[in-house]
Amino acid sequence: MPVGPVYLVGAGPGDPGLLTVRGLELLRQAEVVVYDRLVNPALLEEAPSEAIRIFAGKLTAIHSLPQEEINALLIAHARRGRRVVRLKGGDPFVFGRGGEEAEALLAAGISFEVVPGVSSAVAVPAYAGIPVTHRGLACSFAVITGHEDTGKGQPAVDWKRLATAVDTLVILMGVTALPGIVADLLAGGLSPETPVALIRWGTTAAQQTITGTLGDILPRATGLAPPVVVVVGEVVALGHRLQWFEAAAGAIPLPALAT
Repeated sequence: MPVGPVYLVGAGPGDPGLLTVRGLELLRQAEVVVYDRLVNPALLEEAPSEAIRIFAGKLTAIHSLPQEEINALLIAHARRGRRVVRLKGGDPFVFGRGGEEAEALLAAGISFEVVPGVSSAVAVPAYAGIPVTHRGLACSFAVITGHEDTGKGQPAVDWKRLATAVDTLVILMGVTALPGIVADLLAGGLSPETPVALIRWGTTAAQQTITGTLGDILPRATGLAPPVVVVVGEVVALGHRLQWFEAAAGAIPLPALAT
């Protein structure tokens, strides 16, 4: 007899208003909520007061719970007949390890439902006034992780090849590795004048946007801590005119790219 389903729900990039209608419906019915670090705490208040809340957040090199333990928790609570919501920042299948959790549930004979979330890859640039595509400037974009699994050995991301493969690069979890990424993009043929934006805590009231170019962004990024979305491409220059959120939220954006 199948057990479940467990709901793998995308919480969106930070603004609680970006949770989907389906995600909110399931959260309000949850008996167990297993949530990540970047989930807005306001969303947890939507779960019933008696629901079990389990923090499974991760920082670079610091895991509150190893992935294997998270998988085991989901399985154990589902087998007890509880309605389990796995609440993940952004979208579960965009660098969220949701696929691994789905595989673990499948192997354990537990059904699951994936509820897509608004990915930070498009939402965070949008909240900084940067469209990832724009007629005449960008007809393609790529979403890349800047935080590869160090256990892989050979790097999976060929930054030099990516440099000129698409018009806009959106790099998640990449601020720590930014010096190496910048060097490879330049070596791959991108101009030092290529616009770059670093957007920290995107879609929240703490959002901060730093802009520059590949040639001068590194000094501006000194001391900038995750979470940061990096955007590389000509569309970044539009942010100076189209930014709307930081002014409305009372945040003070740093100087924009000179034109």
